[in-house]
Amino acid sequence: MTVQEKSAAERRAEITAAIQAETGIDEAMIDALVRNFYARIREDDLLAPIFNARIADWEPHLQRMCAFWSSVALLSGRYHGQPMQKHLPLPVDADHFDRWLALFEATARELCPPKAADHFIDRAHRVAESLELGVAISSGAMLRKGERFRRTAADTPKDTVNG
Repeated sequence: MTVQEKSAAERRAEITAAIQAETGIDEAMIDALVRNFYARIREDDLLAPIFNARIADWEPHLQRMCAFWSSVALLSGRYHGQPMQKHLPLPVDADHFDRWLALFEATARELCPPKAADHFIDRAHRVAESLELGVAISSGAMLRKGERFRRTAADTPKDTVNG
């Protein structure tokens, strides 16, 4: 069978299998990573207030995040959402993304074999960079290459939960 004769699903399955073979990542590892990472988020002084104010029932969120990380890490196509739209109204900036990355990296290094941890962490940096840029642009900031988004009191969005 030629590449042209393979369906998109067959090509995706081959890519996913190759990533799994190279990194050892599987759905069970993703589930453990997501659950442990968000347990840390929920206890973090900087990030917990943002998440806890918006998420009452954590299980559906964790399931969505497992699908998201499956799609990001394994290219599985399980996630069908719009993460940028969810993050644009949040009162976050570079400090929040840095803390998110630090917790994610620590969790990945603790739970995953080195190749898997490196794979997850690389993708997490890409996700954080993209989201930070989107949040900055939606706040009217134009960042230069390498510049980070720092909020002032004037450009912090009003918290829709706490008024």
